[in-house]
Amino acid sequence: MSNPLLRPATLARLCAGCVIPAHPLALDAAGRFDERHQRAITRYYLECGAGGTAVGVHSTQFEIRSPEFGLFEPVLRNAAETMDEYERRHSGEAVIRIAGICGRTEQAIAEARLARELGYEIGLLSLAAFSNDSVDDMLAHARRVADEIAVMGFYLQPSVGGRELHYEFWRRFCDIENVAAIKIAPFNRYQTLDVARAVAQSGRSDEIALYTGNDDSIVFDLCSSFSFVTEYGPRTVRMAGGLLGHWAFWTKSAVELHRRIAVLRDSNDAIPPDLMKEAWRITDVNAAAFDARNRFAGCIAGINEMLRRQGLMTENRCLLERERLSPGQYEDIDRVWKAYPSLRDDDFVRANVERWLGN
Repeated sequence: MSNPLLRPATLARLCAGCVIPAHPLALDAAGRFDERHQRAITRYYLECGAGGTAVGVHSTQFEIRSPEFGLFEPVLRNAAETMDEYERRHSGEAVIRIAGICGRTEQAIAEARLARELGYEIGLLSLAAFSNDSVDDMLAHARRVADEIAVMGFYLQPSVGGRELHYEFWRRFCDIENVAAIKIAPFNRYQTLDVARAVAQSGRSDEIALYTGNDDSIVFDLCSSFSFVTEYGPRTVRMAGGLLGHWAFWTKSAVELHRRIAVLRDSNDAIPPDLMKEAWRITDVNAAAFDARNRFAGCIAGINEMLRRQGLMTENRCLLERERLSPGQYEDIDRVWKAYPSLRDDDFVRANVERWLGN
């Protein structure tokens, strides 16, 4: 198992599986980049036990790339420096550094090169700019980007800008040498199965890590095994971990959940009924924070609101005025906040937040 663009320790941790939050963007009351709280959030994730973080992705707001805001490089640098700090303090423990890569090929290559310069090792490859292109064009684009940075494929649900990508696409995508992982986030069981089958049939299931991005079915994905008959013999693939906007808040409890599921899977014990109850509690929280009833219109503001309530942000505001909590969403977040105290990590945050906010 190797990838020339990844540190061996990074690849090992990625394939072993971990929690990777999709990093949000902290803004102050005037809408300016709040570097102090941004750094505190990264420190929070790492001290919770997250394996790394993904920056410049949907939760970070794609608009950071706009010349109007000019925040792509500052935001990536802020997180990279904080991850550097953590590695120095923890004897070189490998932090998985993922940068969102967007746009047509010229833009994507430029973003990949900047990310590499800042110390990121993996690019989460958005294909949203290729909504009307052929499979051949998308694969050619992916190969070009993979020459610059190790790639994590991204199956994004159509309701937030993705497109349907069938088994044939993913099977060919798995043949790209520097593909290290795939984030599966179509919020669709059939499409999730397409990706799992493609990885199994590729013969590379031991070197391409699968990460759930299905925020509506986190526990079910992590507990599932996908078994197939292939030309290489029987193959079973699993979700190694998750790269999730949902894991951008209450992250310590997410790490504990992931560890519990990993132990259960390794022991081949039956999934206990209480874990299935927990799965539905988590989905209920996600519905409120992500604004599922309004087709996720308030999802970024919802994540920010969860962090604001814990003191990790001062505002839930976003770069664009239209990105805000939907009518009724604040009250729905109130409901799940009170209903599921066992999922929160308030005590941990309260004990450490002032230190995280320090220099």
